[in-house]
Amino acid sequence: MSNPTDFPKPIFISVNGVELEVFEAGQENIGKPIVLCHGWPEHAFSWRHQIPALVTAGYHVIAPNQRGYGNSSRPIEVTSYDVEHLSGDLIGLLDHYGYKEATFVGHDWGAMVVWGLTLLYPSRVNRVINLSVPYQKRWEKPWIELMEQFFGDDFYFVHFNRQPGVADAVLNDNTFQFLRNMYRKNQPPVEPEPGMMMINLAKAKAPLGEPIMSDSDLAVFVSAFEASGFTSSINWYRNLDRNWHLLANVHPIIQQPALMIYGDRDTVAKSENLKEFVPNAEEVSLDCGHWIQQEKPEETNQTILKWLEHQATS
Repeated sequence: MSNPTDFPKPIFISVNGVELEVFEAGQENIGKPIVLCHGWPEHAFSWRHQIPALVTAGYHVIAPNQRGYGNSSRPIEVTSYDVEHLSGDLIGLLDHYGYKEATFVGHDWGAMVVWGLTLLYPSRVNRVINLSVPYQKRWEKPWIELMEQFFGDDFYFVHFNRQPGVADAVLNDNTFQFLRNMYRKNQPPVEPEPGMMMINLAKAKAPLGEPIMSDSDLAVFVSAFEASGFTSSINWYRNLDRNWHLLANVHPIIQQPALMIYGDRDTVAKSENLKEFVPNAEEVSLDCGHWIQQEKPEETNQTILKWLEHQATS
């Protein structure tokens, strides 16, 4: 069990017109950077189990709270959260430290940003490690339009876009309950409820399954979102169609060595054609749900370190 007081203390770095709250460890390993990119509704603290293992393995670990999260800047404009801005922040971090390139690790939305970053700035990414969310092929229709067609108005990606502010307010009013109910594992199978999933989660009085973290760890996430609210992080979703347009003319193949880690019980589907777009990818599945690095910290660490070691010697 982790102790929040052992987590690195934040530093603040100005990049790309914003200030990022960054948790850094392993400065003695300068020259071997690895950047950890969290998902939604997360925080750099979601990498608490990986940071010490990566430092011991000789890496300089850089774990930002990306824009919209924690004590990082939260621009008002929705378009400030598109893939160009989010990627630009990460490139700004590399420039700050004087690194030409780094290994990038992403989970959930962080994985989507890392895939986009690698497409936009291929010379700055030497290896990719992504958890949960595989490379997404660019379809002929914009994402929200496509999701609306297949999943309907209540699908949370669609709802966030079509009814801005509605879910944000419910999540803001029920922050503890929402995050407590969200961060679970081994949930029993249940029939999907009518309505919007995230709003339902925020309003549910009793959580399902088992918690994936201690009360003190959960409190780190809760206090961060009580301070920031949810709108700035949900704005990432509100740029999906904009990202679809921004990436229209980008070469879609990623040549970097890549490790894709899935959770066998994750609701996010595994890719059926990953190597078509990421030909140098290796795929690994762990027996867990969506919160891979928090549910299975040791297995995640072993998988990542074994792959990195193999990359270093191949």
